[in-house]
Amino acid sequence: MLVKIASAAVLGLEAYQVEVEVDVRRGLPGQSIVGLPDAAVKESRDRVRAALENSGFSSPSGYFTINLAPADTRKEGPLYDLPIALGMLLVSDQIPGKNVNQPIIVGELSLDGSVKPVNGVLAICFSLKNPRQVLVPAANADEAALAQHLEIIPVDSLRQAADFLAGQIEIKPHKVDLTAMFQTESEYDLDFADVKGQQHVKRALEVAAAGGHNVILIGSPGSGKTMLARRLPTIMPPLSLPEALEVTKLYSVCGLLDSKGCLITNRPFRSPHHTTSDIGIVGGGRIPRPGEVSLAHHGVLFLDEFPEFERDVLEVLRQPLEDGKVTISRAHSTLTYPAQFMLAAAMNPCPCGHYLDPLKHCTCSVQKVKNYWSRLSGPLLDRIDLHIEVPRLKQEELVAQPEGESSKLIRQRIIKARALQLERFTGAATYCNARMTPRQMREFCRLDKEAEELLKAAIMHLQLSGRAYDRILKVSRTIADLADSKIIQAGHIAEAIQYRTLDRKEMN
Repeated sequence: MLVKIASAAVLGLEAYQVEVEVDVRRGLPGQSIVGLPDAAVKESRDRVRAALENSGFSSPSGYFTINLAPADTRKEGPLYDLPIALGMLLVSDQIPGKNVNQPIIVGELSLDGSVKPVNGVLAICFSLKNPRQVLVPAANADEAALAQHLEIIPVDSLRQAADFLAGQIEIKPHKVDLTAMFQTESEYDLDFADVKGQQHVKRALEVAAAGGHNVILIGSPGSGKTMLARRLPTIMPPLSLPEALEVTKLYSVCGLLDSKGCLITNRPFRSPHHTTSDIGIVGGGRIPRPGEVSLAHHGVLFLDEFPEFERDVLEVLRQPLEDGKVTISRAHSTLTYPAQFMLAAAMNPCPCGHYLDPLKHCTCSVQKVKNYWSRLSGPLLDRIDLHIEVPRLKQEELVAQPEGESSKLIRQRIIKARALQLERFTGAATYCNARMTPRQMREFCRLDKEAEELLKAAIMHLQLSGRAYDRILKVSRTIADLADSKIIQAGHIAEAIQYRTLDRKEMN
């Protein structure tokens, strides 16, 4: 006898349907799973057997062959436990098959028969184009219900799922108020008002957030680099609904969704340790998973102690910084993950940290400082729009109470500037000034005569590369947006040049 149950699998950020075929024949009790299963899928035979017996069902007799079709695509993870168990119950006539082949079924089984959550449910649901029923673990119900064209059936146990399939109970489809969930105001424990002094750094970060520009902060230990960078998300514009769903799908695939809320409404802030590998940064593995650059999609990737990262790790950032995506090729598949993030880096100017400090003497030799800076390649630094010095706080600033603007006030200006950019790029894939194409730069980065002369002088004096020239032009466009100016003026160009510290000074 043969029974077929519809399930699904995730590959990258997309899902495809998997048909779980369960066949039983007379013979010694046993079970084999075919269709390129990984170890987690093969081990389902023990989980399913225990879950059946602990749910009050008898252990089916005979030899079971379970095929996961398509058979030429590798299957991984425990999400097939529930469809396999239900297939075994149906094929052994322990439950009638009233609703068979109607719902898509995913779920991991505990030994006691309870249904545990699985990764990638949101990706599965959004990949189903036609309205249909999807049976999911109750813990994944809020996440799955974000796909509002589907009928989401949450189940807590194998017994409940079996009774539903048999038509013995009715489970009300789960719904969420997506509009109310998305309109929840972002809350942060951090605020720019907490930071003492450093007004020029705050201004630079405002410009960076307004245009989506990459930024590096250079200063002595304790000058506030990390404190300032960690407050970047508090001034960035809120996520749009499509952006929030993209980010949530990435976190769903990685199993990183917070159980308290299924929709991510705050911009991501990722801060990996400097011992993180290149695979951890850009993604990879036997079956490629998203890395930190993708988990920071539409948010901030903060690399503290920038030169302490391995050089190979830093060099793999160059392509995603340019393209806004990461393509990972393996023998069996090639997957592309989005990576439109804002890079924020922080570093000391030398190993001891006091190379630019007016109060403390630097103990590093010239060669030691050169070796330290040589860990950062020129092409990588060229891709960072703003290079900002963060000096030591003066004594009077250190003991005074913070008096700066709150994140909320700064954010209002940034939202206004981003609105201008979205209007400017209507109909294009570009969403901020940092992502402008050369054609868009020619159209939208118009300079007055004085600004044009100043930029020509800067190119000659600083010997700027073509990429550095583009970065200055894009940053000046953002500064003009903050000033609500359609034409880039000399003051905007001058401020943008001031943010190229590493072009203006010989740091190594």
